[in-house]
Amino acid sequence: MTRTDFSFELPEELIAQHPSEQRGQSRLLVMNRQAGTLAHERVDTLPMLLPQLFPDGVVMVFNTSRVRKARLYGASSDGTRREFLLLSPITDAEGASRWSALTRTRRLRSGSSYAFEGGVSAVVESVDHGIAILRFDRTIGEAYFDAHGHVPLPPYIDRADAPDDEERYQTVYAREPGSVAAPTAGLHFTDSILERLGKVADFEWVKLHVGIGTFLPVRVDRIEAHTMHAEECEIDADTADRLNRARAGGKRILAVGTTTVRTLETAWNRDKDRLEAFRGATDLFITPGYHYGAVDGLFTNFHTPESTLLMLVCAFAGTDAVLSAYRVAVAARYRFFSYGDAMLIV
Repeated sequence: MTRTDFSFELPEELIAQHPSEQRGQSRLLVMNRQAGTLAHERVDTLPMLLPQLFPDGVVMVFNTSRVRKARLYGASSDGTRREFLLLSPITDAEGASRWSALTRTRRLRSGSSYAFEGGVSAVVESVDHGIAILRFDRTIGEAYFDAHGHVPLPPYIDRADAPDDEERYQTVYAREPGSVAAPTAGLHFTDSILERLGKVADFEWVKLHVGIGTFLPVRVDRIEAHTMHAEECEIDADTADRLNRARAGGKRILAVGTTTVRTLETAWNRDKDRLEAFRGATDLFITPGYHYGAVDGLFTNFHTPESTLLMLVCAFAGTDAVLSAYRVAVAARYRFFSYGDAMLIV
């Protein structure tokens, strides 16, 4: 398969630059694979829809990772301002604070130094394919990010982050910081919607810290040649056991977001036909031809053309069917990407 097999035409004005006026008010395109139908709903109608779509019961699984304010701006000695997206800390025997960071500039040089807000400075130790290693002169942790970091909005949102992004680019159930992009399917849920859903569905919680593996573009023509960057994920033994018992009892598993899908499928033991506890790095790349084991339904956003996320969705529901549904969404003026509308596939 080629990258262009997952292309579609998207008018620029349909790329959502801001969240919906109220969380939970986004549109919802419901795709029924068995019936071959599409229906136009709204996210806040989900508590009424699920009993109809899953008459034997359903367990919704959410990714609880919290977005870190990991976008920092540093100034070089000549005053040039650079943007760095800090990805993950690097263990250092000397106790120094070293981080890998994504940078867009091609002129970054090893040995260059930058001054950051809060009186912090860092030296670039190395640069490789847009990933820099920064050595800071003091510990950089969550307190620093909260005080001086910026919300890491994706590049297709063509504006600076605003104060309301701190709330809206975060799920209401976010727990442990570690993601550099939001698990965006979860952005649609409010406490009120979750309370109503809790009356018709069971909930389970897993974790995948979103890194560049989720959002890095596919740059090779043949998708089989694409390498996924590993991301840390976790599902504990009790959660896996409850999900296995739910499946054995006839309930279906509805994954909220592609990161939840990748966590569950990483933890799926095909030989035993069951989920098992997993904690570690996953580089699972799901493309058409992949046979899902753990997931029966998917709640997700509309994804960028030629992305690994779209390929995952196409593997779940069929490339032709998904791209046809996307064309319907474009014609109906749905909003796309992180702050856009949602899709439910059953």
